[in-house]
Amino acid sequence: MAGGIVFRADTACSRGGHAITESAWTRRFLILAALGFLMLFLILPLLLVFVYAFGEGLGAYFRAFTEPDARAAITLTLITAAIVVPVNTGIGIAAAWSIAKFDFRGKQILISLIDLPFAVSPVIAGLIFILLFGARGWFGPWLLERDIRIIFATPGIVIATLFVTFPFVARELIPLMQAQGTEEEQSALTLGASGFQTFWRVTLPNIKWGLLYGIILTNARAMGEFGAVSVVSGHIRGQTNTMPLHIEVLYNDYQTTASFAVASLLALLAVATLAVKSLVEWKISRDHAAAAREAEQGRTG
Repeated sequence: MAGGIVFRADTACSRGGHAITESAWTRRFLILAALGFLMLFLILPLLLVFVYAFGEGLGAYFRAFTEPDARAAITLTLITAAIVVPVNTGIGIAAAWSIAKFDFRGKQILISLIDLPFAVSPVIAGLIFILLFGARGWFGPWLLERDIRIIFATPGIVIATLFVTFPFVARELIPLMQAQGTEEEQSALTLGASGFQTFWRVTLPNIKWGLLYGIILTNARAMGEFGAVSVVSGHIRGQTNTMPLHIEVLYNDYQTTASFAVASLLALLAVATLAVKSLVEWKISRDHAAAAREAEQGRTG
């Protein structure tokens, strides 16, 4: 009772304590509709990839990975991800720190720039880099004079992938850092910790799961990017084709089994990424639940 008003919530709560307003039939229909959509547009296509990949037996499946062009595509994909993920992780942390911990002019402009790759089509992003670094681009003549190749070479693929994957780490960390505030960092600095010590011992432990989540998303997009990479790569077999581009080449050449074999490798990487992502989400929810229990015990104790 508060102010003469009695609040009763038991009529609208289930055994788990959550408000339930829909009928049982409505809940069943929504669940079945969601499961049906997932089966039709996610599970079934994924299964078909593996069915076609193994359609001609294990020998044909593994031969798809021993071809020089396939090995080059896999290697280039891994190299690109190995460069892009650390770079965007560092830049994402710096951008998130700046936005969440400081007030400065142009803050909203910086936030908009971080979101820019989400708004721009990857194909348009590839065209932009051609206009900048292509033979007839702004920096093209200067690069040609010094025999520096960016477009239709590995550097162009890395730059395009950096652009499309840039927001993921920053976007995961900005709301997390804003919610945490600056009190712990200020206390550490007051006690004599250096900036690096404050980041390593205070900030990083607080953002570790959000950071890992952003890294997972960045890596998944880096390995699976098609649009921007397709524009800047030139589709040179054995040199500038990443795995998605190699799959397209194989499929257009009617090498169906080989194309689905390489696609199955990408699918396995996606499933592994999803598994790690689910583990991170479970850890985050468990930590939040533990923190909530500790806070409740502190209030009641």
